[in-house]
Amino acid sequence: MSLAEYFENIKGMGVLATSDSDGNVDIAVYSRPYIIDEKTIAFSMLDKLSYSNIQSNPKAAYMFVEQGEGYAGKRLHLTKTGEEKDEERIKQIKQQHSKAKDYDGKVRHLIYLTVDKIRPLVGDKT
Repeated sequence: MSLAEYFENIKGMGVLATSDSDGNVDIAVYSRPYIIDEKTIAFSMLDKLSYSNIQSNPKAAYMFVEQGEGYAGKRLHLTKTGEEKDEERIKQIKQQHSKAKDYDGKVRHLIYLTVDKIRPLVGDKT
């Protein structure tokens, strides 16, 4: 199953982990990613700690826990590759999610990340 199909069809909850250049870690609940292609995802970020961290340290991890019994999901190891602040582009890409909130006037940044590695939520063989 492709990443686009996975995130389109599987219900669950996501958590993004970032750290600053000194290694101070933060975790935050995040919506499912916007799928650009099979190796690139994006998140819409406000000017908060996750955004600040990704500016000083391009590495991040995203954990998606599937809804239901047991422990199923994915862990994505990520590297920031770009950023966009164009409001129209951000509105356009947010349409990928049916539950996307209407534009609220807050400054948002569209952060592009390469998917370096995909691991299962548990039971990793590596």
